[in-house]
Amino acid sequence: MESYLKNYTSSSSNSKLNEEQKLPVGNAKQACTPWVEKYRPKIVDDIAYQDEVVAKLRLCLMILYFVEHFICFANIRDIFQQIFGSEIYRDRVLELNASDERGIDVIRDKVKLFSQFAASEITEGGKKCPPLKMIILDEADSMTKQAQAALRRTMERESKTTRFCLICNYISCIIEPITSRCAKFRFKPLTLEIQIERLKKICENESVSIDDVALSSLISFCHGDLRRAINTLQSAASFKDKKEIVQTDIEEICQIVPEEFVEKFIAICRKGSHENMEKLVLQLQREAYSAYQFIIQLHDKLIDDLMVSDLARAKFLSKLAVCENRILAGADETLQLMDLGTAGIL
Repeated sequence: MESYLKNYTSSSSNSKLNEEQKLPVGNAKQACTPWVEKYRPKIVDDIAYQDEVVAKLRLCLMILYFVEHFICFANIRDIFQQIFGSEIYRDRVLELNASDERGIDVIRDKVKLFSQFAASEITEGGKKCPPLKMIILDEADSMTKQAQAALRRTMERESKTTRFCLICNYISCIIEPITSRCAKFRFKPLTLEIQIERLKKICENESVSIDDVALSSLISFCHGDLRRAINTLQSAASFKDKKEIVQTDIEEICQIVPEEFVEKFIAICRKGSHENMEKLVLQLQREAYSAYQFIIQLHDKLIDDLMVSDLARAKFLSKLAVCENRILAGADETLQLMDLGTAGIL
């Protein structure tokens, strides 16, 4: 792609581009780099708001011994780069995405074969390194129970030469014999102050202008997920093209449903008007708003609504959870919102 762009000339003219009009290949590549990759932590100390995890990981690096644990893939890859160095990283680390390679055959073939090879304490260049190999299983909660059972046996047999890193979203999906053998690290959501600090730093480096209201709206939408916030910020910056990013831009990119729809939905639920509810739901459908996003905003609104009793709130949120699950399973969004709005709970 880079060579194609570098050699490109207009079909309407044979004249070459002036030197000052040409974009250096390095700058073009940097401009196309996702910000979430550009600004992700390169070393352990760069990880934000995870002091307990960082302290334990730094201790592991000091003694050159790494225990099995659950952690995010980008950070663990950087940690292993620090341990082994880029020269022998590919020889010592096996990366697998368990959502694609989730069967027992993968464990028997790739994992078992890789873990059986011995590792030296000295590299070909004469540098010292741990006599260990690492196996990273991303999205390990997608693995079948049979594959996890086979993995447990491999972990037991090859514990002297191989360390295993399992990355998952739901630790309850990992069988107990594996979790009992692992040191578990949980990355907690970032605080509001940390998110604002990181996003403002990125805006400063990328010459992006965003007002405080838009920044607060972006952080509120992403619920502590900094990676999602950075991706959304980059999309907004590309959309505005050096102009200031305002709240309406964030709402449009994130497909946030206007607050008036949420308030009107709650008001109609209290009155129990089937006709008005149908009109509102059809209006949401015509304007192409996401029913899933609407349910999320409705949930947040009801949590803080003092006009709703605790009993009614509990019943409504229980019904809301059922409708959300049906929508995620592929059910008709209009029918689910009508079912939720006409349940007569509020």
